[in-house]
Amino acid sequence: MILIIGLGNPGTQYTNTRHNVGFIVIDELSKRLKFPLRLKQTLEAEIAEGEVNEKKITLCKPQTFMNTSGRSVQKILKKFAAKPENLIVIYDDADLAFGDVRMKPGGSSAGHKGMQSIIDLFPSGINIARVRVGIGRPNPDVPLDEFVLQKWTMAEKKQLPDAIEKAVQAIYAFDKLRQ
Repeated sequence: MILIIGLGNPGTQYTNTRHNVGFIVIDELSKRLKFPLRLKQTLEAEIAEGEVNEKKITLCKPQTFMNTSGRSVQKILKKFAAKPENLIVIYDDADLAFGDVRMKPGGSSAGHKGMQSIIDLFPSGINIARVRVGIGRPNPDVPLDEFVLQKWTMAEKKQLPDAIEKAVQAIYAFDKLRQ
């Protein structure tokens, strides 16, 4: 089983904001894989399930808000009996240039509170795979917590499909999804 978790904030006011790029990637995966997302109140998440290459895949969008994503992920891990090595987490990274995508098999949260809330679920030293999608940080005068909640600029909207494609390909590239 592979559990792919996209981080973001629930609610229409956060749709198309930089902090919700993890949700956008999950929506794209749901569409391509034809795994419809459904709200599961008990898990505090939107969930989609299916199979790829005879491997069970679960897509997840926690609905607990970014900084408390771990609360939903903990429920999902218990329900699906998933282990840390079964997780791939997708989230925004202001320290990467807009559109850059990086995969890592583990590491620290680098200050990302949503990722930290997931890391905190496990004993120290456990690696959680992640795909970080660069949102850039072009204006140093705007506090980061405001910047991530802003809508995409027109230029970013035009380039966003390429960034989402890179993120999807990065997820497919993980050995976990190969035959």
